[in-house]
Amino acid sequence: MEEAFSVSFVLPMFNECDNITGTVREIKSLAGELAADHEIVIVDDASTDGSADIAEELAKEDNNIKVFRLRSNTRFGGAFAEGFKRASKDVILYMDSDMPVSVEDVKASFPLIAGADIVTGYSKVKKGETVKRKIISGVYNFIVQTLFGLNVKDINSGYKIVRRDVTKDIEFVSRSPFVDVELFLHAKRKGCSIRQFPLIFKPRPSGRSYIARFPVICATFADMIKVKILSCRKNRKKS
Repeated sequence: MEEAFSVSFVLPMFNECDNITGTVREIKSLAGELAADHEIVIVDDASTDGSADIAEELAKEDNNIKVFRLRSNTRFGGAFAEGFKRASKDVILYMDSDMPVSVEDVKASFPLIAGADIVTGYSKVKKGETVKRKIISGVYNFIVQTLFGLNVKDINSGYKIVRRDVTKDIEFVSRSPFVDVELFLHAKRKGCSIRQFPLIFKPRPSGRSYIARFPVICATFADMIKVKILSCRKNRKKS
């Protein structure tokens, strides 16, 4: 007999006025197939384009949609952490708010959580990346693997399925995209099982990604240093 889960769809959002309605519509179309008990948790990272207002209008039409607005922009990490904190179901299905994966891949990957603590997506086709982004991504992943010993193909994948029990006792330090690394570090310390799922990330339908902005990159590396220092301190106390 298959294990039945309730599901929280978690969507961190910043300036996605052209995408959020379509993403919510797609999630609603497949949510019932994955779980009878579900919710859509949208965390707005202080958008300036009216995204939060659109999300709140959607929430008025559907009690399963919950919207949380952050007062100031946290460069992604704060919205990510808040979404995991607000999720109330057995399993958290996290994705970027421009719906970067196909409905078919969601359906194919979701059953894997029955045999794992985390299912994380990685791109099996590399396309559309600029040379700059490839260099940044390559250097970043190399440093993360070297400093923290994480063997994950795409640390900052915009698609993850996580059992809520894994995250209910975590206090995220980062307010940048480094928050993804914190999630995997926490899971590693707890001895959690991680399953990696190959998929094809869809091109962004509208708008643009803000992850590669210089301030975000600086904040990410600052959080990396902060988390490494805290990790070393914890290890010293244990020894």
